Amino acid sequence: MNLRSIFLAAWVTCWGVSFAQNVQTPPPSPQPAPARAAQAASSNGQPGSSTSADQPGAPRDDEFIYRVPVNEVNVVFTVTDKHVRYVKDLKKEDFKVIDDAKPADDIKDFRNQTDLPLQVGLLVDASNSVRDRFKFEQESAIEFLNQTIRPKYDNAFIVGFDVTPEVTQDFTDNTESLSRGVRALRPGGGTAMFDALYFSCRDKLLKAPRSGPVRRAIILLSDGDDNQSHVTREEAIEMAQRAEVIVYTISTNISGTKGKGDKVLERIADATGGHAFFPFQIREVADAFAEIQDELRSQYALSYKPADFKQDGRYRTIEILAMDRKNLHVRSRRGYFAPSAR
Repeated sequence: MNLRSIFLAAWVTCWGVSFAQNVQTPPPSPQPAPARAAQAASSNGQPGSSTSADQPGAPRDDEFIYRVPVNEVNVVFTVTDKHVRYVKDLKKEDFKVIDDAKPADDIKDFRNQTDLPLQVGLLVDASNSVRDRFKFEQESAIEFLNQTIRPKYDNAFIVGFDVTPEVTQDFTDNTESLSRGVRALRPGGGTAMFDALYFSCRDKLLKAPRSGPVRRAIILLSDGDDNQSHVTREEAIEMAQRAEVIVYTISTNISGTKGKGDKVLERIADATGGHAFFPFQIREVADAFAEIQDELRSQYALSYKPADFKQDGRYRTIEILAMDRKNLHVRSRRGYFAPSAR
């Protein structure tokens, strides 16, 4: 066995719950479509098309990756009151965690997430179905990135998708580069939204290094009407859960009523602890981005030790309860996949 094989074996053995995804057998891959898109972006000299290893915040083979103990779970969540205002002053003692229908043994760490680094993916539907207000959505996205991404602290990447995902800007903290990546998007073709989400979670965020706790989020702009993907909606959601990604969806449906695609967007956001926005008026798109920005700066994070934990690869549910505080609503991801002992 060579040195690389020994390293990989040790790496798999030490892998924590929050990164258990890497040792699981993934759902059917949307490859080769995402791979072709990423390779094309790298070889065609498109804006931000340098390889991930050349970008700030992108993984390198020799870079340290943050780990947590195998029996601890990390959760990011928000708390709102009955008026849907963010509650930011709660303490560790104000919460109770239920893991797989049993109270957690111990909350190991608790913090307000206001200042934690962000790793953000902006996924923009570039299919023909969103052509009508595409330009306005681009400008709203650029304003969001300019106000959210902090140099030398946060990182973001841009993916446009129609039939295949296309990385127009890889991980960077440079908002000018991100703006160019957004403006490089061009509408046209079908819609492979699930492939784009799966690709962004597995090949971008899951592989991004971290030297400590981070917040991972995807902002997904689409009408939700997927007609080209190789993976299913649930497989894309599962990959987001494995990568610990919160997905915020912004509907591009301008019909004035929620359609089938909007229900898909709601399902994705709800399963990952995010929020679905339906800006039927074009001016409301900027409001949706502003609310996402506010929420990203209004979150909590905790890590806990589950009761009766087993490395069996099984999906386990999470419920976080606010103790002794009436009319509070806690929103987080619904669960996670335990690592496999194999």
